[in-house]
Amino acid sequence: MTRAVLTGIDGSPQSEAAVRWAAEEAVRRGAVLRILHAWPWLSPGDVEGLPAGGLRPAALRALADAAEEIRRAHPGLSVETAAVGDDPADALVAAGKDQELIVLGSRGLGGFAGLLAGSVGLAVAARATVPVVLVRADGTAGPGSDGPARREIVVGVDGHHAADAVLDFAFTEAARRGARVRAVHGWDLVPVWTAPGWVPPQVDLAVQDGSEQAALAKALTTARAAHPNVEVIAETRIGGAANAVVAASAGAELVVVGRRDRLHHPLGIRLGPVTHAVIHHSAAPAVVVPHD
Repeated sequence: MTRAVLTGIDGSPQSEAAVRWAAEEAVRRGAVLRILHAWPWLSPGDVEGLPAGGLRPAALRALADAAEEIRRAHPGLSVETAAVGDDPADALVAAGKDQELIVLGSRGLGGFAGLLAGSVGLAVAARATVPVVLVRADGTAGPGSDGPARREIVVGVDGHHAADAVLDFAFTEAARRGARVRAVHGWDLVPVWTAPGWVPPQVDLAVQDGSEQAALAKALTTARAAHPNVEVIAETRIGGAANAVVAASAGAELVVVGRRDRLHHPLGIRLGPVTHAVIHHSAAPAVVVPHD
């Protein structure tokens, strides 16, 4: 099967932005672009006659229009479209199994800051077996705009349990884009209980930060060896992992975080608290990479 970048469209500005972003990524990867529209109550007539009347005609027209726009903008790019009668999240997860990645638009008021829990993007990011990119409709802060002076990929790193798949994605994407990697490890003091209540432990912050820096350097060893030409900035910040990654996202091209495949929630959501927070608040497109 031909590897492809899969994106979904529903006629919203968010999904249209995602299609444009996905097209650029497909060109960068030399991959096919697949644009999918899914809606549970699409009829066979809707699917066969794009653009069709009946239920969801505007979204179906948007599918055809988006493909035409992308073909004009990227004449050499192979673009495929499909419309299916299925739950959007289910359809995207199923269609994305053998693809390079899935690209979707963020939804809600104010971009990521207002992303609605239970949205298609959040559900797909929690369940997909391939990396999922969530793109804002209002664009992102580019290099030099309240951020780093050159292209940069930010990756969140657990200094003690770093996931190879997450780091490999970030370093590979940086090499592909000619960008550097900013590997960010956020840590916090674990409070202890005393008579007055929970208080920070009495530790030497400099000593603790040195320990965290050593753990981060060790976590990056394999990725650095595999990508010797990629510039790396290793950064530790006190204040928690999510806050550290979100703070570093300003001006970045991508923010890469992980999602454990075996992390289960009673409602089926498998996004950890750090990844969930980064998806909501990142200033740049957020990539969720599944890993063991």
